[in-house]
Amino acid sequence: MSSYNRRSVAPLILVALGVVLILGSILWIMGAAQTAPQTAAPIFSSPALTPRIPYPNIQRISLADAKAAFELKQAVFIDTRGEPYYSAGHIPGSISMTEEEARSRMGELDRNAWIITYCT
Repeated sequence: MSSYNRRSVAPLILVALGVVLILGSILWIMGAAQTAPQTAAPIFSSPALTPRIPYPNIQRISLADAKAAFELKQAVFIDTRGEPYYSAGHIPGSISMTEEEARSRMGELDRNAWIITYCT
């Protein structure tokens, strides 16, 4: 092989090695992400982790925990969307109470009850 051919092949070999290294790195990272231990989602989210949620000091509950509370009749559900939306469909047994009505109607609720509000 002439020296000219060796010089023209060398950059191709270096590029091929670079591609192999990049692909190997990507596969390694993807494999590490798939084998990482999965942790259960917390029941309540931290306000620090959800800064764009209104009323960040109010604890959030997961859908699975809300469903369990509903099935076991352990909570009172408050639909805060307003009457037209409530009439269109709501959680069975829930109470329609908008945010504006909450202050004047708070006496209707048992202070010891687990109250879960929803708006979507």
